[in-house]
Amino acid sequence: MAADDEAALPPGAPTTDLLSLHESIAGVLATQGDWRRAYHHLKSAFDLARAGSLRDTLTSSYNRRYLDQWLHGPAVDHRGPPGVAIALVDLDLFKDVNDTFGHLVGDRVLREVADLLQQGLPPEAFCARYGGEEFALVIPDVDAARAVRIADTARIRVARHPWRRIRPGLSVTISVGLAHESRMEPDLAAEPERQLRSADTLLYMAKRAGRNKVAYQDRESSRTIPHPMNTAESAGA
Repeated sequence: MAADDEAALPPGAPTTDLLSLHESIAGVLATQGDWRRAYHHLKSAFDLARAGSLRDTLTSSYNRRYLDQWLHGPAVDHRGPPGVAIALVDLDLFKDVNDTFGHLVGDRVLREVADLLQQGLPPEAFCARYGGEEFALVIPDVDAARAVRIADTARIRVARHPWRRIRPGLSVTISVGLAHESRMEPDLAAEPERQLRSADTLLYMAKRAGRNKVAYQDRESSRTIPHPMNTAESAGA
């Protein structure tokens, strides 16, 4: 077997194939007494396995485990002064999609929504599958106004996506609950669980307001309001 490190790895190979190849090469090198290179391949296999454990297998977005690690890790304590936004995103009436078009179409919808949510995110932000048809967007170092713009742009992008290309009659929208916390408030410590609960409450308010909306906290009036839908955008849904 070839053992010229990365030269033995086929470009574009799936992660599972790369993992197996690293392990196989490490075994060959170990039997030859080349412990340094065997260790290199075992470490590569470990890194691939760890990276894979943080990804959702269906959508390839990050998973709940990665989200939890980030929210409870040092990144939260070192966020920039503008603060961090957490948005919980839920596909509207997704059960109807599965019931009407089947679970294979439902799976494709989930994959495409994940791709659409990740488009246009700032480099430091990420999308994670929170569970079922629910996703989370984490946007660090952002003020509240920009966070609302990012979330609403994602909502419009999903509504305007040409879903009928998948199946005639298919349309998909999302509802979003957006919670923002600013580090500019000295008495406000990073409490990710509280912020998630707030985003979840706002998500349900967006649902009750008619779906296909972003709900967020209006700081000036201390009211929770739905971000209004642009009536022209539904033409592409």
